Amino acid sequence: MHDPDSRSSAEPSDGVSTVEVRTTATAALIPTIRAVASDLAARADFDLDAISDLRMAVDEACATLVDVAAPTSTLRCTFLVRPERIEVHAEVQAHRADAAVSTDTFGWRVLQTLADDVEAHSTPGSGGNGPIVGIRLDKHAGDLPK
Repeated sequence: MHDPDSRSSAEPSDGVSTVEVRTTATAALIPTIRAVASDLAARADFDLDAISDLRMAVDEACATLVDVAAPTSTLRCTFLVRPERIEVHAEVQAHRADAAVSTDTFGWRVLQTLADDVEAHSTPGSGGNGPIVGIRLDKHAGDLPK
């Protein structure tokens, strides 16, 4: 007999699922990450507007990072699917030591509009490598006040 309160082994006990996608840091592969974001949001019962906003925010964040990425860098995008929201962490290794995500651009304003919370971060590189530059964003499942 199945206990309706028990979780399957595929369901995490804390209600958080993690999905990580790694691709070459190139604009041609951003649609793959955008599709993953859209699918995860749909499976998490996000409303259609929130799915669209998340898809566009992930697209903008990844495009921003690809612009500062070193030629051989990997674009790593981690999705933390929580009840009622998805947290996205995207990062690349930058090509220059002084590279950073610019927060005074139109693209950054778009990100702030589409996501419920967004921030840029940078970690110094090591061994002659450029810094790790990233963007973290949160998107709620439906119309919640920002």
